Amino acid sequence: MKQLIAYFIKYPVAVNILMFAIIILGIIGMTRTRSSLFPQVPDKLVVVSMAYPGASPEEIEEGIILKIEDNLRGIVGIDRVISVSSENSGIISIEREKDADIDILLAEVKNAVDRVPSFPIDMEPPVIEKRLARSRSIDMILSGDDLSLKTLKTLARKIEDEVRGIDGISQLTISGFPEEEIEVAVRENDLRAFNLTFAEVARAVANSNILATGGNIKTDEEEYLIRANNKSYYGDELDFVVVRANPNGQVIRLRDVATVRDKWSETPDRVFLNGKTGIQFSIGSTNSEDILGIAENIRNYTKKFNATRENVKLDVVSDMSIVLSQRTELLIENGTIGIILVLIFLSLFLKPSIAFWVAVSLPVSFFGMFIFGVNIITINVLSLFGMIVVIGILVDDGIVIGENIYHHYEKGKTSIRAAIDGTIEVIPAIVSAILTTVVAFGTFYFIDGDVGAFFGELATVVIFILLISLIEALIILPSHIAHSNALKKGGQNFLLNRWADKAMTWVRDKLYAPSLKFFLENKIFGLTIPIAMMIITFGAMGSSMIKFTFFPPIASNLVQVELNLPQGTSETITDSIITHIEEGVWVVGDKFTEQQSNGMEVVENVIRRIGPGTSKATLLVNLLPGENREFSANEFANALSDKIGPVREAENIVYNSGTTFGGSPISVSFSSNDINELKAATEELKAGMRQMPELKDIADNDPEGIKEIRIKLRENAYLLGLTYNDVMAQVRAAFFGQPIQRFQRGRDEIRVWVRYDRKERSSIKNLDDQRIVTQTGA
Repeated sequence: MKQLIAYFIKYPVAVNILMFAIIILGIIGMTRTRSSLFPQVPDKLVVVSMAYPGASPEEIEEGIILKIEDNLRGIVGIDRVISVSSENSGIISIEREKDADIDILLAEVKNAVDRVPSFPIDMEPPVIEKRLARSRSIDMILSGDDLSLKTLKTLARKIEDEVRGIDGISQLTISGFPEEEIEVAVRENDLRAFNLTFAEVARAVANSNILATGGNIKTDEEEYLIRANNKSYYGDELDFVVVRANPNGQVIRLRDVATVRDKWSETPDRVFLNGKTGIQFSIGSTNSEDILGIAENIRNYTKKFNATRENVKLDVVSDMSIVLSQRTELLIENGTIGIILVLIFLSLFLKPSIAFWVAVSLPVSFFGMFIFGVNIITINVLSLFGMIVVIGILVDDGIVIGENIYHHYEKGKTSIRAAIDGTIEVIPAIVSAILTTVVAFGTFYFIDGDVGAFFGELATVVIFILLISLIEALIILPSHIAHSNALKKGGQNFLLNRWADKAMTWVRDKLYAPSLKFFLENKIFGLTIPIAMMIITFGAMGSSMIKFTFFPPIASNLVQVELNLPQGTSETITDSIITHIEEGVWVVGDKFTEQQSNGMEVVENVIRRIGPGTSKATLLVNLLPGENREFSANEFANALSDKIGPVREAENIVYNSGTTFGGSPISVSFSSNDINELKAATEELKAGMRQMPELKDIADNDPEGIKEIRIKLRENAYLLGLTYNDVMAQVRAAFFGQPIQRFQRGRDEIRVWVRYDRKERSSIKNLDDQRIVTQTGA
């Protein structure tokens, strides 16, 4: 080691080549390093999604989920399985073990699902997929004045095509409109008049609306394809479908017994921006995409779009790259301040040239990190945090080496000998200091789960920079100091250097030396001080003066309100309640605006969403950026909660004012084979939590089921040959309908439903909280 250090000190050209190589390769690596909001997490979930229209959660669980879960038992590589059953659908999330191969697990899960002997007849094919790690990048909303949702959707599809054409964007989802469908609303009176049945109408549409091939005809000259192209893609094209043709020449067409129309699905999914109908675009990024590039491209696209439109507008409502850019600016600012402080203080107590070369070691170490971390890390908030943390450590090593070399030079040694002896003398201290720090940060690699993946990248950044700084401090820095003006004879001491030396001598002789002597002579007294500080610290923690949290709360510019009403609540009621809360947002916003010294509006925009389902709604309130705001998002959320007061219709309502890493502060999970026991335990726990003033927004994920009307046949129904299957088929056709076709229209999947006309369905009102049992006979 001594010979290597001596070689580079004697030959500064080699040192300069090494330094410039690190800088150039580091710049290349930095330009190729991707950016993301948080560290990239490996794919770990395989998800099985099931759709069973019209089924209850119990049917989903008993008929589908339990069968799949039984087949999943024994598969190697599964850590845990979480299943959720809800109305019309179910989902199973399979989480892999730490070292398991996600692709092998995906294949095993597919085989397990295929081994299920039978699924319900009306169930759609299950979808098995690997859940890709996806980070939010930027969201925008398309809105306009006096434009219909259909018009907005047509324009949104064009925007989707254009955005997907931008290089580097693959994860784009659109929301804000329900699915489109074609409804064949059968009129019961007309069915009876023509002596038709519901099944005949459904069968006629399914058999007529086709696009099929019938083979090939080959001749000596050419080949022909036989095809029947009678496919209709819009409702009005189905009016002339022949339902029945009688021998007397009478032709009954679909329009004679039904009204065919294109319509939105009855499952709502609506978005409103500041009260205006809108469609939301959510652009994400995968592990191979760059969030900063995506956000910049989208911002440029919105500017061009708005410049060429008058009655519609694209608004960026969420931009995760802003947080990343702010952290990058903070890193640059802290690095610049660190370099300036190093230059100032080392120039005072040593020499300006020594201070300069110690300051140079900072960027060299960072560039070296990018050489080795280009394919391992991303530029994200945690990796940037690691870079900020390590700045102070890097400066310390350079100061120790630079000061010790200068100390040997003051003893009369030549510059080369002073650099060699000064560096060799502190190698054990420098290496041990860096290695102990490396070991301390290396413990993050042994943390499992997302927390380990997140902080593991922070550790990687710190370790790479420290190891590069070790090379810089032991090889590059001594050579530069040895050949600098600081170690040349005849160097001039500036007035500030002399003043600084006198000040340091006074501190050493008048303050430090007497204090050290006193504690050496009174060891017991010196020992009691750290013991007393430790006792005070433990006492403060035990008395809750020092509070505990898994992760410090992150300042937010967003307030989110989540509203969950009992299942079955109409869309109108849900919309009215969430709209009332939105009105409260503007009232609270005006009060906070009045308190602002700068007079700026504190509420930038409000996004209201209805769905998924008729009983759920959310409200997103984007506030003024924190640097321009004189209150926290949590204060705004609390004020809004006080303004709205209790919402008695809601199962739960949550006012969220930021992001909490790792989940909710308190989360309790119950498991049991007895659903009634689970519900009782849940209610008991919630009642106890509500007595604690420190807790708020207490909610559970077991909502009340939708109210039911139970049908029971009378005895005379069996005498007439009726069965439950016959009766329920008629009821299902009347109230739920029958899906008979599914096809692709552009980017939309369209379903054709045959239902009885809504006007002729019986209306049910004023249901109480109990299950209603309706007896039906012949």
